[in-house]
Amino acid sequence: MLQYGDENRLNDSRDTTRDVAFQLGLEKEFEALGIPIPKRVKDSHDILGTFKVLSNRAEMSKIPANEDDLIAIIKSRHATMMRQREECAPGVFKTMRNRAGMTEFVDPKLVDGTLRRAFKYYVTLTDPLARAIFMMFMCSETHPFVDGNGRVSRIMMNAELVHAGYSRIIVPTVFREDYILTFRKLSRQKQPEAFIRVMERLQQFSHNIYGDNFEELKAYLIECNAMNEPQEGKLLIIDRYFPMD
Repeated sequence: MLQYGDENRLNDSRDTTRDVAFQLGLEKEFEALGIPIPKRVKDSHDILGTFKVLSNRAEMSKIPANEDDLIAIIKSRHATMMRQREECAPGVFKTMRNRAGMTEFVDPKLVDGTLRRAFKYYVTLTDPLARAIFMMFMCSETHPFVDGNGRVSRIMMNAELVHAGYSRIIVPTVFREDYILTFRKLSRQKQPEAFIRVMERLQQFSHNIYGDNFEELKAYLIECNAMNEPQEGKLLIIDRYFPMD
């Protein structure tokens, strides 16, 4: 199983925030100054809120010890992530049913109970990657909030990996369809094998994302086709090595 070297601080949020961060190359300035991108204010706050959680090592090392912990942690992370998006009720479970296409998510009245029941399965798992994948699936399928469910689900997943000393998982744009289609197969057809293979491949890719030289890291991501659209290429996993003294 892969373990990380230097802690990476790349944002693994949704595609629009990836576009802003890498195409404009201004994410460091926004974090330092809190300046929103003109005409992309909501996306700017999404970047900053998500980064605030992901870059907090203490926060990302927390995993739930019991059902109450689970509820408190997911609400707290969502509140931080969506703190500038009052219309999305930061840290508050949804009060109206939500759906995506033909998929209808858990009834608001059942959200708390669904997460608590799923936790009983979560605690039976011992492998960190298995726990991480289950945590992400559990949160995503429940869809407990008005917005930000995908992001908070991936944050919960990566916290499991950080806690265990494993590489975080980042989903690059070029691999988006593989991720979505195999997740859909798990969700709708109860077939997890393809999704597990995808997540293992993504962890192998993410294991190579380390260091504090932004331009060097950006060049590596370009070399891997990470920022291409899915129809523009395939994800290349190019192993990097720590320099020898």
